Amino acid sequence: MTIAAGPPAPDSSQGTDTDRTWTERLAGALSHRNYRLLWFAALGSTIGTWMQSYAQSWLIFDLTKSNFYLGLDSFLGQLPILLLILIGGVIADRHDKRRLLTFSQYTQAFSALTLALLVFTGHINIWMIFLLSIVAGTGQAFGGPAYQALIPSLVPRRDMQNAIALNSTQFNLSRVLGPVAGGAVLAGIGVAWCFTLNGVSFFLVVVALASLHLPPHVPNANPRALGHELRGGLTYVRENRLLVLLTLMAFITTFLAMPVSTFLPAFATTLLTGHQLPETRLWMLMAAQGLGAIVGALVIGTAGRFKHMGRALLVGQISLALFVTAFAASRWLPLSLLLVFFAGMCSMAVFSMSFSLVQLTVPDALRGRVVSIYMVALRGGWPLGALVAGALSDKFTVPVVITANCAVLVLIAGTLLLRKHGTLHRV
Repeated sequence: MTIAAGPPAPDSSQGTDTDRTWTERLAGALSHRNYRLLWFAALGSTIGTWMQSYAQSWLIFDLTKSNFYLGLDSFLGQLPILLLILIGGVIADRHDKRRLLTFSQYTQAFSALTLALLVFTGHINIWMIFLLSIVAGTGQAFGGPAYQALIPSLVPRRDMQNAIALNSTQFNLSRVLGPVAGGAVLAGIGVAWCFTLNGVSFFLVVVALASLHLPPHVPNANPRALGHELRGGLTYVRENRLLVLLTLMAFITTFLAMPVSTFLPAFATTLLTGHQLPETRLWMLMAAQGLGAIVGALVIGTAGRFKHMGRALLVGQISLALFVTAFAASRWLPLSLLLVFFAGMCSMAVFSMSFSLVQLTVPDALRGRVVSIYMVALRGGWPLGALVAGALSDKFTVPVVITANCAVLVLIAGTLLLRKHGTLHRV
């Protein structure tokens, strides 16, 4: 049976965005206690995650001096998401989302604290880092769909897009603060403390989840087989052309454009000039990219649902590719910081618009499964692209591979933009 897949009608009971001021639209979702509580806890935890990301990439490059190993670690961290997130989406639709999220936090805390212990005791080597990345990714595979499926129960419908944008803002604000904190901790008391603080930060979310005021979970009295429910989600996406296109473009964009983030240690260490220490250049690049993403998320969050969002999405993808290409060619740190700022802004605007269209299209009964399918594409493209680009970069160079990737992205997005009667032109 085919389910109608058009965008949902406005929720008139909640009023319209024209009834509210710009500042009310900017932070509308934060006016709701449950969302606000989880948002601030997630901010603290994600700062810890980016602190670890900074320290872990630095540790891997210091141990191996290999771009391939940077890409391989990114791939292995996302591999459980590729393999398990669809199952995680089915489970999120069937079980208590709060418990799934709590399990996810404990799993990721175990990974971070174990890595800290190994570094403290001097027993660390590259395969241990890879193994713990897989463990952390397993926790994310079940926590990600549960978190995204929980959002509609935290805010009313009219604040949905704002909530999605604020999630992106939280993620990228932490991407600014995390590397800064990570650089200070690494320089001041050592790399192991970056992993320790990250491990502790997951318990902020555990406490916040326990404090939410939510109705008790009511299990399905007649649950169908897991495989049957998974096929239902896949069928719904397959029969919805908009969801198919959004999912494909999410994968293509992350596969081609986002590996540049994985190779920032290579730019900071060997490609950019300046009197700064390489680790200082690295956190400056990561912070500039994150700051740009914050701006992009806030712009989309305050804009709300607008006409021609699909066209804006394609223009954003083309702009992202052009800024990343220019960044790959730059060797002057101030210019590189400016270019990576605009690349971050375009990337988050693109992903905020894309995910908003997905969330506004999906019925609640299928939300966990459909979101998990989209997240496979979104989260899977980056590590796969990083793995391929890393292997090619050790043979050619990082700038050459990134430039070639972006040329392909411009070609694909430009072709869709020129098709005036395409699916994305109707949203």
